[in-house]
Amino acid sequence: MAANKSFRFGPVALTTTTTTNILNPNVTAVTGPVGFTMTQPYILLRHVRVTNKTNAAANFALWLGATGANAAGSEVIAGGAAGGGALTAGTGTTVAANSSFDWYGVLRVDAADFLVGGAGTATALTIEGEGEIGVSG
Repeated sequence: MAANKSFRFGPVALTTTTTTNILNPNVTAVTGPVGFTMTQPYILLRHVRVTNKTNAAANFALWLGATGANAAGSEVIAGGAAGGGALTAGTGTTVAANSSFDWYGVLRVDAADFLVGGAGTATALTIEGEGEIGVSG
């Protein structure tokens, strides 16, 4: 029997702050039975949906790296702005008006990793996702 457990995150409204931490599996304090040392969990992200609830197209981007960081070269799932800057027209991935963008795959997110992102239009887009959480070891 598999030890991983299914989980979901969100929904969370994306803001224009492209350094917003969206997902991180780090556990900062763990208590357990005597003689047991808990190891950090990891996430296998399998699906991300970004929904546009407005009547106009909106763009977004996601990065994987340090907390609050969106450095060039760390773009995942949706392309970002050059150098990790603010999203403007023609940067990131566009979600058409009143529709959704779906990503399917397998992206491992370890305790030191942060899924970071934002949108070009404040609160037009909502992000949610599913995957599995397991324990490193």
